[in-house]
Amino acid sequence: MSLIADSLQQVNPDLGVGIGLRSQHYRDFLNATVDIGWLEVHSENYFGDGGYDLHVLQTLRQDYPVSLHGVGLGLGSAQGFSQTHLHKLKKLVHRIQPALVSEHLCWGAIAGRHLNDLLPLPLRQDALALMCERIDQLQNLLQRSVLIENVSTYLRFAEDEMSEATFLVELARRTGCGILLDVNNLFVNQHNHGESADAALMELTHLPNGVIGEIHLAGHLRSDDCLIDHHGCSVAPEVWKLYEKACTLFSPDIPVLIEWDTDIPALPVVLAEAAKADLYRANAKVVA
Repeated sequence: MSLIADSLQQVNPDLGVGIGLRSQHYRDFLNATVDIGWLEVHSENYFGDGGYDLHVLQTLRQDYPVSLHGVGLGLGSAQGFSQTHLHKLKKLVHRIQPALVSEHLCWGAIAGRHLNDLLPLPLRQDALALMCERIDQLQNLLQRSVLIENVSTYLRFAEDEMSEATFLVELARRTGCGILLDVNNLFVNQHNHGESADAALMELTHLPNGVIGEIHLAGHLRSDDCLIDHHGCSVAPEVWKLYEKACTLFSPDIPVLIEWDTDIPALPVVLAEAAKADLYRANAKVVA
């Protein structure tokens, strides 16, 4: 059990709707105040001790809450992960003082090589124990709760013993971590594996209030064989529908992020998606 798990409280900061900060939009943010609740960045892009990217992030941090979203740690890698990476993250957390810190339910390294992907874990008890150990290590180092995100996958293991949602519920119970719920990933996995995204949402209702600390929305690519979580277009209608259900089951006040990482359009296009998310949140509050 984590040394700090018993004292962790999941409190959702009232951040509203955010977008991912991408270099294509740096100048927009530096030139004028942008009407957005918060910004999320990929932690690894800001590990250096200087440079323009870090300068921009530190400048914008004065005006916007920031979430640090890790994409390279690979917590579930059986042979371990980089301690250098961990300590660079700790230094960045200290420097930026982010509102949220998140990582993925995945592995990504073997035999000293990093595979640069969010690879799926077998959903078994041994993998659960390993992830709990790694999250304990991360949270104890940072002295704060982290959020763990469900991932899109293109295969499932024959020896899986539970659903991903059950895995996440147990992970949060044992470690005190929070959950970053990626609604687009639920829809992608529903299509790719014949799973039920609605059932996954219902399983996550077993979590205490506040444990879901962030929601991601993104676009996906439809290929002949599967859906690909490419973050390169607007959010699909089916994903908006799932988000609407999530607002009802959990809370419309959970911070929500629009992810757009490939084929990045002009900033107003991304802000229009954020405005749509804000409308869904407002409608959910009216219904409640």
